[in-house]
Amino acid sequence: MTGPRNWLTTALRWVAGIAIAVPAALLLGASPAAAHPMPHSVVLLDVYEHSVSARLELPVGEFTRASGIDVSDKTLTARTGAIRAYLVQHLHPTATDGGTWQVTIGRLTLSRTEQTDTGEYRELVAQAELTPPAGADVRHFTFGYDAVVHQVITHTVLVTVRQDWAAGQVDGEGTTQVGTIRVDTRTMKVPALKVDLGAGSAWRGFVAMLELGGDHILTGTDHLLFLLILLLPAPLAASGGRWNGLVGPRKALARIGRITLAFTAGHSVALAATALGHLDIPAWPVEAFIAASILVGAIHAVRPLFPGKEALVAGVFGLGHGMAFSFVLAEMHLSTGQLVTSLLGFNLGIELVQLLLVCLALPSLLVLARLRVQPALRLTGAALTGTAALGWLADRLGLANPVARAADGAGSHTTLLLAGLAVSAAAATAWALLTRQQAPADPVPAV
Repeated sequence: MTGPRNWLTTALRWVAGIAIAVPAALLLGASPAAAHPMPHSVVLLDVYEHSVSARLELPVGEFTRASGIDVSDKTLTARTGAIRAYLVQHLHPTATDGGTWQVTIGRLTLSRTEQTDTGEYRELVAQAELTPPAGADVRHFTFGYDAVVHQVITHTVLVTVRQDWAAGQVDGEGTTQVGTIRVDTRTMKVPALKVDLGAGSAWRGFVAMLELGGDHILTGTDHLLFLLILLLPAPLAASGGRWNGLVGPRKALARIGRITLAFTAGHSVALAATALGHLDIPAWPVEAFIAASILVGAIHAVRPLFPGKEALVAGVFGLGHGMAFSFVLAEMHLSTGQLVTSLLGFNLGIELVQLLLVCLALPSLLVLARLRVQPALRLTGAALTGTAALGWLADRLGLANPVARAADGAGSHTTLLLAGLAVSAAAATAWALLTRQQAPADPVPAV
């Protein structure tokens, strides 16, 4: 009777042994990197005319392991000096002739981020200013950087360019990879990265700013709404505190032209003065002023507040819109020469797209004024615009709300906007041609 029992005991032992041995073999055979993926460091370069700015992003765990400096929210302030000294010691950009660049470490912050397969982790972010010797080329240099990888040999550093005006990279939407820094397994040393950004030119910077200006007005829902809401009642006559009747095609065209030109002049003057004067203006009062200008325009579309003076109002409010445009240029930290070129390109891009939008909206504005449904459509447009303006005003005064988010999101549908304006322009033109020989439309009801 003992045979079956011994056989059963032996079988159970074999099963238990296999159950333990197989997972153990898999765990022992797996590489540490596969079991615990390691986040890499990132270097983002902003290339200027005479210097390079580098944003250093380092995983806190790997940085502490390499430097021996414990970094946390509580200790960051006390360890700032030690962190800066350590980073300067391990950051060595040099010119092509061997000349040493000056390195200055600025602001240090901690944040949370994540990379593929690593999950969320803490990150130390340091801003470094790299200044070459006089006459050295900022587009061709050697970038020596081993802040973590000299101790953590499995670590990797990705070096990319975020802004490079002379190469036409100005929108901040993407990066261009320069190369990777890692340990050379044959020599166990960390070779410096050869940075070659090409020739670059002022023309490429100008074209990039031209495109950026056009995109800015096209996606800037608030700027676009302000102009369109002022143009909406332009073909109408005002009497007795109401919009009543038409002013005629020629006068309507003259009004639309004056309003567009005044808005252009206003924001162009403010853009040039603010950008070239390097005026440091807080963003929120300017943005709140823009929201208020849109609200005033919406009210004017319902009841004439300043009939016949729309061009003057457009010019005054255009000053605020121009200041807002200047914030885009201020963030780029351009030299005077680059700034002048950028100002021309950026403003030209704004004007070209603005002219295109006005031309597309013009047929609809003129035809709409002659239709019986004009009051209802005008009031609906004014109500939607006023609602968006109130949402923006509240948001820019510190009260976040879904109306502002929805209005901002409308700027992402630029293709749909252009298509809608083009279709409405074609339909309005066709309607005008078909009714050209017919009797004039009935008088527009006063509203």
